[in-house]
Amino acid sequence: MSTSFAPSRPVGRVVDARPATQPAPTTLTGRFITLEPLSPSHASALYSVICGAAHASLWDYMFDGPFKTPADFDAFITSKSSSRDPLFFALLDPTTTPVGYASLMRIDIPNRVVEIGHVMFSPALQRTRAATEALFMLVRHALEDLGFRRCEWKCDTLNAPSRRAAARMGFLEEGVFRQHMIVKGRSRDTAWFGMLDGEWPRAREGFERWLDDGNFDEEGRQRRRLEDCREKM
Repeated sequence: MSTSFAPSRPVGRVVDARPATQPAPTTLTGRFITLEPLSPSHASALYSVICGAAHASLWDYMFDGPFKTPADFDAFITSKSSSRDPLFFALLDPTTTPVGYASLMRIDIPNRVVEIGHVMFSPALQRTRAATEALFMLVRHALEDLGFRRCEWKCDTLNAPSRRAAARMGFLEEGVFRQHMIVKGRSRDTAWFGMLDGEWPRAREGFERWLDDGNFDEEGRQRRRLEDCREKM
């Protein structure tokens, strides 16, 4: 017969230890963007908006690319379409045209931790309500639908736009892993950001206030920043 003893030193609080739900290919539909499972059929349209010399800089901080030929990119999208970790979503505009992709990755079911990563926005998607809504829906799906208790965002410390995006969405910067990776032959220090399930309700309210039509004028310009929308009204 086993006997249990109370710990004599400080330990973490007791939590619901049930595992998260395994992410699976699904479609998430918003007002301005639709997320659907990435498919080889998306490759041609995506190539035209994120590949080629004009878009080479989009790949500066990505693990892959840039791609020189449609065939190379087709092979890349076909491979990512069959992956389950990362689990990739194509981002479709209201005309159902692919304008980017993103993923849930480093999926840790027992510890209920997941990362938003491999985020690729075409120029047409960047700095739009659709872009913000896409990330909102991914975080909401992870923390609400799938039961994760921690959602992460990581990026190269030199990737200033990505760091600003994480802070804008309400992720808290937790530190830097120095010489964390070698990417394309270059050293990468990685900035880590996190959002916890207990922090999500406030972040969600901010997203909803920001996305509301009343937050935009006749020209489509925001009245309040997303950061400001998280503050109590």
